Amino acid sequence: MQRKGSAVAMVPDLAKHPVEAKKVKSRSGGGVRPGFEGGQMPITQRLPKRGFKNPTRKEYTVVNVETLNRFEKGTEVTPELLLETRVIRKLNDGVKVLGKGKLETSLTVKAHKFSASAKEAIEAAGGNIEVI
Repeated sequence: MQRKGSAVAMVPDLAKHPVEAKKVKSRSGGGVRPGFEGGQMPITQRLPKRGFKNPTRKEYTVVNVETLNRFEKGTEVTPELLLETRVIRKLNDGVKVLGKGKLETSLTVKAHKFSASAKEAIEAAGGNIEVI
């Protein structure tokens, strides 16, 4: 039982108060930025960073020797021809030819880089390589 004049009875019930609490999200355009955790140190800053991001890294588009079988004998295969025939979708920093598969036709292949096994496979088929 509560007495009429007690301090407990005099505290207003906040749930029934007519004015709601004015928070950040209640305003137009309001809200907190992504990653904000209410002043606590965000998890992206708490976790250690790992590795090294090389700003001068070159990313080559890879073509395997087996995909060059679609060209006729004696064709000069260039990065532009590979783009036209949709063998590659994007040129990036250049084309690198890898030695997966077997080459049956003799071709002249022009590319930015060649693996050792790709050189052997192209020359074994009677073709030539040119580094651009």
